[in-house]
Amino acid sequence: MREALRQAKKAYDADEVPIGAVVVRGGKIIGRAYNQVELLKDATAHAEMLALTQAEAAVGDWRLTDCDLYVTKEPCPMCAGALVHVRIRRVIFGCTDLRAGAAGSIINLLQLPSLNHQCEITSGVLERECAAILQDFFRKRRTSPSQIQDRHSDL
Repeated sequence: MREALRQAKKAYDADEVPIGAVVVRGGKIIGRAYNQVELLKDATAHAEMLALTQAEAAVGDWRLTDCDLYVTKEPCPMCAGALVHVRIRRVIFGCTDLRAGAAGSIINLLQLPSLNHQCEITSGVLERECAAILQDFFRKRRTSPSQIQDRHSDL
């Protein structure tokens, strides 16, 4: 989770929502990423999705059945769907997402019995640190409205 937090810090520094993710297989990191939605102008460029793509390339297959994902915040429905699809063994996350969490907060797509795969879930790992970087990011956003206006000035 510490590496996922380092990735989240990279997102923070790039003015992206500070979420980081790593994929681990056999004790070795095979994928790591941070949110890059704004940088890539791609709504699917969440940390989890980018880390999965790296891991698939490292494994040489889209199936990641013997891999675990560490992510600083509870996955959203899009990412949870991808995690089930690639058959990730276990999802370990830091803080919950009470607005869009799909690992138990608003829905649990990771363990939906009707799907072809269910992931093990471990939550609350380094929860305070994971929540703090998000809280700090959005606190600064709320107190600096010019940043938000600058981003949307081309509308």
